[in-house]
Amino acid sequence: MGQLQTEVDPAEVGFDAERLQRIDRHFEHYVADGRLPGWLVLVARHGKIAHLSTCGMRDAQAGLPVETDTLFRIYSMTKPITSVAAMMLYERGLFELTDPVSRFIPEFTEQRVYINGAPQQPRTRPATEPLRIWHLLTHTAGLTYGFHRTHPVDQMYRDQDFEWGHPAGLDLSGACAAWAELPLLFDPGTAWNYSVATDVLGRVIEVASGLDLDEFFRTNILEPLDMRDTAFSVEERDRDRLAALYTADRAGRAVRNDKFGRAAHHPPRVLSGGGGLVSSARDYHRFTQMLLRGGQLDGERLLSNRTVDYMTRNHLPGGTDLETLAMGSFSEAANAGKGFGLGFSVDEDPAAAKVLSSKGEFGWGGAASTAFWVAPREELTVLFLTQLLPSSTHPIRSQLHQLVYQALVD
Repeated sequence: MGQLQTEVDPAEVGFDAERLQRIDRHFEHYVADGRLPGWLVLVARHGKIAHLSTCGMRDAQAGLPVETDTLFRIYSMTKPITSVAAMMLYERGLFELTDPVSRFIPEFTEQRVYINGAPQQPRTRPATEPLRIWHLLTHTAGLTYGFHRTHPVDQMYRDQDFEWGHPAGLDLSGACAAWAELPLLFDPGTAWNYSVATDVLGRVIEVASGLDLDEFFRTNILEPLDMRDTAFSVEERDRDRLAALYTADRAGRAVRNDKFGRAAHHPPRVLSGGGGLVSSARDYHRFTQMLLRGGQLDGERLLSNRTVDYMTRNHLPGGTDLETLAMGSFSEAANAGKGFGLGFSVDEDPAAAKVLSSKGEFGWGGAASTAFWVAPREELTVLFLTQLLPSSTHPIRSQLHQLVYQALVD
């Protein structure tokens, strides 16, 4: 895989070419009416890119278009990469999924759970279960994000400057120590809440491997997969390729947000395994192809195919779905019929979700409205990249599903 380009006639891999054009025509309206600044979509089947298109601007103010080598902040699409990194260490026998997190981060030794009360004076009790590594991988840890704004503990995170960033002066170790001092929303393993769990997992990776997270990524994932554009910041020579970041106004139109956007210009103090990476379509496509091919790509094996299969099955307690177990919603995506594996959502029942998809499909998205999925039964991978915060502004992901799957006709 060299330069990113279409690699196969759509008909050869089961697509109707005219139906694929419906994807472009639909999302072109998002750019025309100002809902998105620009976007890139990539659809591949049987390992070959069947549809690749771009629309709009990576920087509307500068008049620079989205191009196939544009760099995007992938935010929570960092989480699957961190989860793969963790499972690489698991395969080396460096931990068990049931190990307490306190084995690697002692501050998590005695967790307490919120009962009631104001954020300034909460009532808590001891957790009935230690926080374990599998809880981090599945977001059943009881941790949270400050930006949720649905629970008193969310406010406690915000009060310590954990919302869309981190307090000045903290590194990843310090951030984990601060989170460990805050109460959990629930006993680990009893509910699901999207959270800083994958950031904590990143610290586990550092302690277990003896490497900083960026160095572990570079030597164990990015270089082996030739993901040359993926990093925690963008070097000055590549900043013209980086898309500007936008935030939706009250009418849902994209407004430039340089305050958040400039964070990618400099290496962060906190290496966020939960949301810190910048990447390109080419790089993330290579990552999805590694997953589709059972943990290996171009002769480089990161994981056993058994491990990938294990990661992409539903690990929620009792085999339930996110609709049942999740505390509230966090994006525009439907929770019904979706389980959660070790780092990925897993589509268990497409009929329940009321979104056209394939059973066993797994994937995730990012805060700036990015998304990807891998559908093993169809040998299909899909990638959508744009830069609009938050991802819940428009139903991009459900619409992308229906438009991609309606084009499959074999």
